[in-house]
Amino acid sequence: MLEIHQFACLSDNYGYLIHDPESGATAAIDTPDAKVYLDEARLKGWRITQIWNTHWHPDHAGGNVAIKDATGCTITAPQEVERISPVDRVVGHGDTVQLGRYSARVIDVGGHTNGHIAYHFADAGAAFVGDSVFALGCGRMFEGTPDQFWASLERIKALPGETTLYCAHEYTQSNARFALHADPDNTALRAYAAEIDDKRARGEPTVPMGLERELATNPFLRADDPAMQARWGGEVPHETFAAIRAAKDNF
Repeated sequence: MLEIHQFACLSDNYGYLIHDPESGATAAIDTPDAKVYLDEARLKGWRITQIWNTHWHPDHAGGNVAIKDATGCTITAPQEVERISPVDRVVGHGDTVQLGRYSARVIDVGGHTNGHIAYHFADAGAAFVGDSVFALGCGRMFEGTPDQFWASLERIKALPGETTLYCAHEYTQSNARFALHADPDNTALRAYAAEIDDKRARGEPTVPMGLERELATNPFLRADDPAMQARWGGEVPHETFAAIRAAKDNF
């Protein structure tokens, strides 16, 4: 069975190591902090053989060079990562990446950055989504356009509902406060927000999260819902999404 090791790093990032016990292959999903990744791999008794980046931001690819120097691993990434690190294999939407006997499909989730990608393990029911979508949120639209970003979210929405989403930051409590502002009549959201508060009070992570629950509660994934369109405006979903994203930026 694919093993997924999650750990905290930097101020609010989550790091991920994924491991195929049969082959011994281990991939680092993004590299916010090289030392923490190398330490966590050593504690697990794993050797990092690959890095899979989701996008170019330094809190996602900044540890590439140090980890490659320490392990000799290969780096797979969207082309934009070449801004800050050499890349061994450039991948894009529809490509497949392999970790031992496990394969993941690359999904274009551009919007936060133009080249942002996610990695979906269909057999394991897991998707590593970087900053494209968070628990009750989505990434700030630094480079993309609303129609591009909404198309990306539609690709995530189309994954099986039982998919577990592994995002890159612990932003959930803040996201929940905005979500309650954006969608105040959503009873499922109110229950979810209360659970989040309880988890954070105990110092527990709120990530990963289930896609099915996000579809019912995440305001950014619900920009095609008539109730959200009535509240936030927009003739088409990407216009509603743009209005919600702009409101979050100023919340």
